[in-house]
Amino acid sequence: MNRPERFSTPKPSGGSKSSTAIKLGTLGVLSTLVVGFCAAQNRYDEVGADCVDLSNRQPDGSYPVVPDDYCDDDHHYHGSHGAYGWYYGGTRTGGRVWRGTTVKPADAHITSRTGRVIQRGGFGFHSGGGG
Repeated sequence: MNRPERFSTPKPSGGSKSSTAIKLGTLGVLSTLVVGFCAAQNRYDEVGADCVDLSNRQPDGSYPVVPDDYCDDDHHYHGSHGAYGWYYGGTRTGGRVWRGTTVKPADAHITSRTGRVIQRGGFGFHSGGGG
């Protein structure tokens, strides 16, 4: 008997190409997510700080501003009734500041009014020198 020959159509070999495209697409999406996450981590609040005489709080709640060096961790200056410390985010008028806090804000970039970096944004960092 004479049988007709059957030709088999070769299957397309596109499987590896589509698999590669999926891997590259997934890698692109993951890369975008990682970059976005990292960029979001670098956002922080800008906070101003003043070195104040904490032992001399006024009736209106304000504190007198003193030189930044008084709040330097290396010197530990102390007034006659107490200590000097940083006052964060306050409103300064003349030589007094109020409406702030003595609690150091977390994850903030803190600088004194004279430009001294107290803490860089992100994980609490303190710059020990300064002027």
